[in-house]
Amino acid sequence: MGKKSSPRRLADNEARAVVSSLRVSPQKLNLVAQSIRGKNVQTALNDLEFSRRRITKEVKVGLESAIANAENNHQLDVDRLIVAEATVGKGIVMKRWRPRARGRMARILKPFSSITLVVREQEEAS
Repeated sequence: MGKKSSPRRLADNEARAVVSSLRVSPQKLNLVAQSIRGKNVQTALNDLEFSRRRITKEVKVGLESAIANAENNHQLDVDRLIVAEATVGKGIVMKRWRPRARGRMARILKPFSSITLVVREQEEAS
């Protein structure tokens, strides 16, 4: 018996990877996602390699995973891949407290976020 398999959400020329529980705010992660959206994967990897932001190492690992998924699971050509989508989602927020003057407390928020990377194989330009 079992459950029927759901149809594939992505097109046949797409592959994706999700990196969750990144210890950075979604606002900061979205700046990195904007810098690679719509670019060739090799250019995006180079941009992530030489970026000065701390979180780019984890985003680069996620992009390499999406490229590997495209190559191994969907038999797509790596040389023709582009970053079609890079969407950022909000995760949990750890709440911590910091003691302040006169017996008060200040709130410290430690947000987590996730990024979903979709790579797409471009059509042959003739």
